[in-house]
Amino acid sequence: MLKLYWGFLIFLFVFVCHAQEKQVTVYWTEQPIVLDGMLTEPQWARAIPAKDFWQYFPTDSVLSKNNTEIKMLFDKKYLYVGIAVEAIGNDFIVPSLKRDFRARGNDNITLIFDTFNDGNNAFVFGTNSEGVQREAFLSGGGADNSDFNDSWDVKWENITKLYDDYYIAEMKIPLSNFKFREGETHWRFNSYRFDTQSNERSVWVNIPQNQSVISLAFAGDMIFERPLEKTRVPFAVIPYISGDIRKDYTLNQSDQSFSVGGDAKIPLGNSMNLDLTINPDFSQVEVDEQVVNLTRFEAFLPEKRQFFIDNADLFGGFGNTQANPFFSRRIGIAKNLDDENIENSIIAGARMSGKLTKNLRIGLLDIQTAEDRKNEIPTNNNAVIALQQKILDRSNIGFIFVNRQVTNDPDFLAEDETFNRVLGMDFNYLTKNNIWSGKAYLHKSFIPGDDGKSFSSGGFLGYNTRFWKFNFGSTYIGKDYQADLGFVTREDIFTIDPVATRIFYPVNSSINTHTIELRSNLTFSPDLDFLLTDGMVDLEYQIQFTNQTSIEMALNHTYTYLLEEFDPTRSDGLTLPAFTDYHYTKFDFTYRSDLRKTFSYSFRTDLGQFYNGEKYSLLGEAGLRIQPYFVASIKSSINYVTLPKPYATETILFIGPKFDITFTKNLFWSTYIQFNSLDEEFGLNSRLQWRFKPLSDLFVVYNDNYKTTPVSPGGRALTLKLTYWLNI
Repeated sequence: MLKLYWGFLIFLFVFVCHAQEKQVTVYWTEQPIVLDGMLTEPQWARAIPAKDFWQYFPTDSVLSKNNTEIKMLFDKKYLYVGIAVEAIGNDFIVPSLKRDFRARGNDNITLIFDTFNDGNNAFVFGTNSEGVQREAFLSGGGADNSDFNDSWDVKWENITKLYDDYYIAEMKIPLSNFKFREGETHWRFNSYRFDTQSNERSVWVNIPQNQSVISLAFAGDMIFERPLEKTRVPFAVIPYISGDIRKDYTLNQSDQSFSVGGDAKIPLGNSMNLDLTINPDFSQVEVDEQVVNLTRFEAFLPEKRQFFIDNADLFGGFGNTQANPFFSRRIGIAKNLDDENIENSIIAGARMSGKLTKNLRIGLLDIQTAEDRKNEIPTNNNAVIALQQKILDRSNIGFIFVNRQVTNDPDFLAEDETFNRVLGMDFNYLTKNNIWSGKAYLHKSFIPGDDGKSFSSGGFLGYNTRFWKFNFGSTYIGKDYQADLGFVTREDIFTIDPVATRIFYPVNSSINTHTIELRSNLTFSPDLDFLLTDGMVDLEYQIQFTNQTSIEMALNHTYTYLLEEFDPTRSDGLTLPAFTDYHYTKFDFTYRSDLRKTFSYSFRTDLGQFYNGEKYSLLGEAGLRIQPYFVASIKSSINYVTLPKPYATETILFIGPKFDITFTKNLFWSTYIQFNSLDEEFGLNSRLQWRFKPLSDLFVVYNDNYKTTPVSPGGRALTLKLTYWLNI
């Protein structure tokens, strides 16, 4: 009877903790806080902490093993955060001192601030036990990791201090870094923590494991002791000077250049910002990872240029992965006469984005690119208008207009290339508890002489509960739909994409979860009487172990009807003829080791049929850390594609080692080497970065490129760039 009584009390406690809304009060302070990692000021004693974190992993139904307490204060200029993080020891994992670390395999605490209480967008600040900072902008409701943009950068301060079985972090975040309404007294807030020693991830407001740990559907309340005043957001000027020396060994030409330009950030109240750029230079941007693409379609690469990052979801969140009307990487890149991507200089640009009212976001962008007569590239004006109106609990309706317009009259330009426009509307649906999600969109493109089949439409509806997930999507892209500033995989398609997932949660097992997923994709050609051109059925089984290793197995059957000739080996051999079809089946196996280990790795193998032949693939990643100063990693793949004669057989190899050295929190050296046998090129990018002041950097970048058949130098460049962030 006594056991039953205590069991009932425990159940009641858990039920009450789940049911009540958590909140933390942010107290006003007249005296500024000095960051020392001690929390000894009397103001901290007054603050009542946010505490009682819940486990998210390995389970989500008990309180965290180790306490985490977060206190908050504020004054006219700053939000002060004091965090006490308990642990079972001081064997913390800190792979690197470099800013914007990844959370997995790292002891850290992260804070999420939903300043407009809309459950869609939030500001993220985090630190680890060594005081390394990271910040990010969260969009799309935090449905998955793609909504987490850590390229967003702002100035703020952080100090941590280690003790025997805990550490204390003190943050001083300018209120001007947040967007919020004057007079606001309430923000939504959550926090998550990675504790590698206890093999635990925890959250302040409980989040079910079937939901993302960054989901904005789950948050408590930050209550400010007095209304927030209008903040003075500083006017920022970010000039740069850059010089480089280049040599093209293929043409036996040397070149030197020197450029000056910069950006400006002009605040428009608490919620809007105007970004300006003149002659921007992106030579310091981290090099893209090469992708071995054996499909018939273009690969998507993420945007990394800082000018395009702020509120990037407002401009780039329209449509879907098959038909996105605006993809910022199109600006500043163009095709030369050999249909190769080359840099197309940006003359100047302006970008305004933010909240116009509590529920209305607005984005305006206008960028002018230069003429390149040698490569028959005209000067273009690239403009975007984006609006997003919140409706219901967490949903919104969006409107976008994209315009690319040639602003001169070159003699090499065809009439149908003078402009391209896209007009569209999206509806994004999220329920308060994130069980249902959905999207619907309709876009129309305009080019000179289009015949009307220039629409794109589609959407999906998703259902997500603890044990079951369902998703059904569909996309239509007309044969004349064209988005020059967007990302469109191909035209003249109608697709349906059903997915069903069942999740199991074993009790008292070394397995945390195991999942069975069945997904399918069917693609038809509307212009060919809805001929089936592509079909796929994929059955997957995934196991997530409590020690953070995982296994995935998949059986995949694919159907392809070629509308154009195609060489699956990419070897310039005999192509498979158009208007032929193929059925092929393969088996995939993936293993991922525990990222907490000094040496971690993953590998994937694909075995099976490929078009009219076979393909055997092995893809691997490995990482070694000597914390916190050195991380070495490598990505590699080998694809052996064999087709029956007279078609080709080819071995495609990619290898990409990377070395990161962090001498201090302000001095970093990164070297990335890539070899891709498809391109027959060997490339090296080495970048030294000295952050001599907050967000002010000196970069030294060395690039080297070699042709491999035969081995010969291709191009070499040394770039020196200085940027300085000045607040006025």
